[in-house]
Amino acid sequence: MSDVRLRFAPSPTGYLHVGGARTALFNWLLSRREKGTFILRIEDTDVARSTQESVDAILQGMEWLGLDWDEGPFYQSERFPVYKEFVEKLVAEGKAYRCYCTPEELEAKRELAMKEGRKPKYDGTCRNGVEEPGDKPYVIRFKAPHEGVTVFDDLIKGRIAFNNDELDDLIIQRSDGTPTYNFVVVIDDATMGITTVIRGDDHINNTPRQILLYEALGYPVPRFAHVPMILGADKTRLSKRHGATSVMAYRDMGFLPEAMVNYLVRLGWSHGDQEIFSREELIEKFSIEAVGKSAGVFNPDKLLWLNHHYIKESAPERLAELLVPFMKERGIDPESGPNLPLVVKTLQERSRTLVEMADGAIFYYQGDFAYDEQAAAKHLVPDAAPLLKALADKLEALADCSQTGIEALFKEFIAEKGIKLGQVGPAVRVSLCGGTASPGIYEVIEALGKEEALRRLRRAVAIIG
Repeated sequence: MSDVRLRFAPSPTGYLHVGGARTALFNWLLSRREKGTFILRIEDTDVARSTQESVDAILQGMEWLGLDWDEGPFYQSERFPVYKEFVEKLVAEGKAYRCYCTPEELEAKRELAMKEGRKPKYDGTCRNGVEEPGDKPYVIRFKAPHEGVTVFDDLIKGRIAFNNDELDDLIIQRSDGTPTYNFVVVIDDATMGITTVIRGDDHINNTPRQILLYEALGYPVPRFAHVPMILGADKTRLSKRHGATSVMAYRDMGFLPEAMVNYLVRLGWSHGDQEIFSREELIEKFSIEAVGKSAGVFNPDKLLWLNHHYIKESAPERLAELLVPFMKERGIDPESGPNLPLVVKTLQERSRTLVEMADGAIFYYQGDFAYDEQAAAKHLVPDAAPLLKALADKLEALADCSQTGIEALFKEFIAEKGIKLGQVGPAVRVSLCGGTASPGIYEVIEALGKEEALRRLRRAVAIIG
């Protein structure tokens, strides 16, 4: 194992967002390619908004996508003593100070700065030490340098520079004693030995402040890679108005994890013209430098296309296992009817999602379904009854009920009757499936089994009669 260490650090204030999942995936892929360590850290310092339900949703999303972690999950809420120790260290070394300015005073300073056309940052009133009563509330600020430039070479964006005179003296501890986000992120990444930070580009403005903290604490600065955001079709930030943004919502809509992984990684990263990658190929070929600088646009149709591909390529036995909850949601017990993997096999070419597959499978498990009225009126007609009855008799004597055997039976039957398949096929399809939109007749009979297929054919004959 190499000394490369990456992390994914979500805040548990909601579900695992599509954008967060892509960030996690990029970190995971790079750690696996470099044979490094992937760490999961839960940034739950926002006690008011963090919930166990959100933690569970994040963990479930990671597990569904197959993004296993090597260390963690670590919880920031359990590391407050560590943060306190580093705050005290910076104060003792003169690199941080107590600020007694009240919120009202700070607001007045901000308004004056804006009125005078200055950047509304803290003016340093308490920067060089002030004597205040011991019981007066205070925050602790980091004493940032006000001269020079902070520069870093972003692995995606290239060289980025910030003038230090534009940076504020960052609050690192609130008046209630709790640490702030930018501070705890640095302490965690530093003490956990993170070597590369891959995160959304909404964090770029935090980066110079964090670099100054690393340097003040004497820790090496990690490499940074800021990933562009994901946009909806209207080129605004992906949100609920564009559709589902939760990873687990896609699971519930019948998407396969491998389709989601393949889609997310291609939403910003490319490798020539190749569209479909196995997980092993992604690990082998992924590089953060190949991630584009511009935002990716979420395209639900492309995701559906990929999902359809993976459904067609998956083993029927595996899809059957995944399909069971969707069948039960529709009031169907898959164990009470035909063999589910055989049913799945008939529906793979036709189904873009497991939801579509479950809907398409219903007729297999409802023997006395209602016929589609138009289809029945057109095809379950008196002339069809003798053909259906003769076909049922022939099927009853069939020993080989594989697709091959059933196809041979039909060819022999239409030759004997001097008809074309189109003269009996639609009536058979309606008899077996309830309508004319269904998998192939031979597949359906094989999946239903001879006894159930015979029962349905004879039911149709009786209804025609």
